[in-house]
Amino acid sequence: MTNRTLSTQRTPRRRRLAAAAVAAGAAAVTVACGAGNAAGGAETALDYWLWDANQLPAYQACVEAFEEENPDIDVRVSQYGWDDYWQKLTAGFVAGAGPDVFTDHLTRYPEYAGRDLLLDLNTLDATADVDPDTFQPGLAELWVTPDGGRYGLPKDFDTIALFYDVNALTEAGMSPEDLQGLTWNPDDGGTFEDVIAHLSVDANGVRGDEEGFDPDNVETYGMASNGSGGAEGQTQWSWLAASTGWTFTDQPVWGTEYHFDDPRLHETLAWYFGLVEKGFMPPYEEVGTSPNPTQALGSGRAVLSSNGSWMIRSYTALEGVELGVAPLPAGPVGHPMSMYNGLADSISAQTENPEEAARLVAFLGSEACQVIVGEAGVVFPAIPAGTEAAVEAFADQGVDVQPFTDLVDNGYTFFFPVTDGYGSISALMTPIMDEIYIGSRDPETLTQLNDQVNDLIG
Repeated sequence: MTNRTLSTQRTPRRRRLAAAAVAAGAAAVTVACGAGNAAGGAETALDYWLWDANQLPAYQACVEAFEEENPDIDVRVSQYGWDDYWQKLTAGFVAGAGPDVFTDHLTRYPEYAGRDLLLDLNTLDATADVDPDTFQPGLAELWVTPDGGRYGLPKDFDTIALFYDVNALTEAGMSPEDLQGLTWNPDDGGTFEDVIAHLSVDANGVRGDEEGFDPDNVETYGMASNGSGGAEGQTQWSWLAASTGWTFTDQPVWGTEYHFDDPRLHETLAWYFGLVEKGFMPPYEEVGTSPNPTQALGSGRAVLSSNGSWMIRSYTALEGVELGVAPLPAGPVGHPMSMYNGLADSISAQTENPEEAARLVAFLGSEACQVIVGEAGVVFPAIPAGTEAAVEAFADQGVDVQPFTDLVDNGYTFFFPVTDGYGSISALMTPIMDEIYIGSRDPETLTQLNDQVNDLIG
């Protein structure tokens, strides 16, 4: 995510959507923050925050539609880059000057809910009766705490697949069909490692599956790096580990015990980061803490890139790349597995207009809005009709996104680890996972750290 924190004044309603579309394509996206007076004849002003600039035009369109139905409410949309977003949100909570409604993440909301910073949507008229079955399976349940409180209404979901450049495959004497039906295991990497090896090329033009390949002088890596993955490895190693039968915690949602001590995880990490020594994936020293797998694919530095569906637009924007999307390889469980993450809209407990904020959240989570978002072709909305609209929009962009949606349709997914204390757990695990990537720590040492991780769960 990029950090963009400029500000602007309120734009008249009829001009906001056009302004947003221009801003989203510019070098910097302008945003507004803080409470303001309602525009026009509206009686209530609401502030809505989100972090994804690519989604800004679509949500401006949703706001336009919402305001048409609710002329008594005026909504100001503000967009910030990922890092700035959470810093400003925290500052807003402290100062009592944050947004009324904001895009929330599964790693953040347990702490916010525990500190009484969010409103329970079950207590508000507009959101109390929303049917959880309206959304893709399981998404609504992710936002319900053990005591039954609901603190977010789903807006989208994401899964993982393999991005690649068809041209690079052709140069390797392969075709997209060669990426179908791959298998993986932590012992020898299966046919997946065979492909990664063949796609890796050293400075002398020798491929990774040929005699004489130099792993210390690589021109093109078979696999792009997206960093160590921290505590969750969403796009890096989680999908591999889960395909062995490993699970993050003892329960799908709101687990009370992590499984970082499981040998299946250790074996997965050893294989994944072992690709570095083999010369099949860039070393930590090359990518550091800010890897850019999209750029690696676009520059020809790497051929395959495991990444999330929220990155489709970024990959399609690469010049000179004939983009393809392939399914994840099937693991020891007999099929692929992908983390199934979903964002939601939450309401700040500090809002002065809770019922109006709930009306906005209900609309953002409605089919009317989510079809608008789907037609923009940026993410997969949480409601099936919105998902279908997104699939069609991506097809119009020349991208077959079936590898992402098949995972949901077939139930080959697992949830993002939702637990108390995730912030502290992430802070502990991130440098440790960096050490494993660097090669200075054995994955088996995670066994000794597991109790420490579990002590951080509130």
